[in-house]
Amino acid sequence: MEGAALVISGDWTLRHYGSLNQLIRGLHGKSPSNPTLDLDCLGHIDTAGASLIAKLAGSTALVQALDSADLAEEQKALLDAVAAAVPEGQFQPPKINPVAGFLADVGQKVTSISRLTWQLSGFIGETLATLFYILPRPGRWRFTPFVAAVHDTGLNALPIVALLTFLVGAVVAFLGATVLEDFGATIYTVNLVAFSFLREFGVLLAAILLAGRTASSFTAQIGAMKVNEELDAIRTLGLNPVELLVVPRVLAMMLSLPVLTFIGMISGMVGGAVVCALVLDIPPSQFMAIVERDIALKHFLVGIGKAPVFAFLIAVIGCLEGFKVAGSAQSVGEHTTSSVVQSIFMVILLDSVAALFFMEMGW
Repeated sequence: MEGAALVISGDWTLRHYGSLNQLIRGLHGKSPSNPTLDLDCLGHIDTAGASLIAKLAGSTALVQALDSADLAEEQKALLDAVAAAVPEGQFQPPKINPVAGFLADVGQKVTSISRLTWQLSGFIGETLATLFYILPRPGRWRFTPFVAAVHDTGLNALPIVALLTFLVGAVVAFLGATVLEDFGATIYTVNLVAFSFLREFGVLLAAILLAGRTASSFTAQIGAMKVNEELDAIRTLGLNPVELLVVPRVLAMMLSLPVLTFIGMISGMVGGAVVCALVLDIPPSQFMAIVERDIALKHFLVGIGKAPVFAFLIAVIGCLEGFKVAGSAQSVGEHTTSSVVQSIFMVILLDSVAALFFMEMGW
């Protein structure tokens, strides 16, 4: 754009429609009211690009510029036809009411969440139906994938779960000692550590770690199989992908997470006991005596009982996102990220609901 002239150059085709449309929106309010078009530098053009030029400068200015433009006859004919079809008037971006735009965005998010919930519910139903179908039929059990999944989700994850819960237990003990010291009640640091890890931290930390470590792995594995058309080959052979790929992973997670939860509980309490011994002069024997005296068994049962539910949801979400991969490496990455986010969100949401329920029940 120079003075009162618009210089159109380069290729105006459907391939560049998005960037050109964005450029035209940026020129809104800056272009002259009656521009003179210079089309001599115009490269390739199609109907999409011609419509943008007509909307930018107006049909009248476009027709006038064609008389002196150094263009091929087919380009002039295309521009003339588009100018006759496009209404007169320069391009005006639609004005969007901010409130309406906000409500539209909220509606899209709600619709997307509803669609995800519907898909997850359907996939959970399909997984349960397949599981109940093969349980009374030992000949259809697949031990090798199950054992491999247990090794991957359980044994390989044990060191990081133990280390993380040990460190968090030490941190909780430090914080508890700092706060309770003002009240002369540092002895209750033992109760704080044991209560928090038996009910919440043990299962929550283990589930979040598996959501980030294992759900992403399930999504990437199944997504890569879909990209390579291995899922189509499985269906062609008359096999059920849910039975072959999903059920062994779900069962492995439901076995591994309770074990990791128990390890996390013990490691967290050991971390708290170390801090109590080094900082508060509470020996391990006294620590264990307080735990045995004041912490009821129901707290352990509440924590360990949530583990299979969390494991089932994490595995199902990871497998579902793998089946939703669209066939490219970018799609694999997007759905892998989505599976981790959804798994962690569902774990925290269900843990919050369970905490409220158990509090109301007095458990």
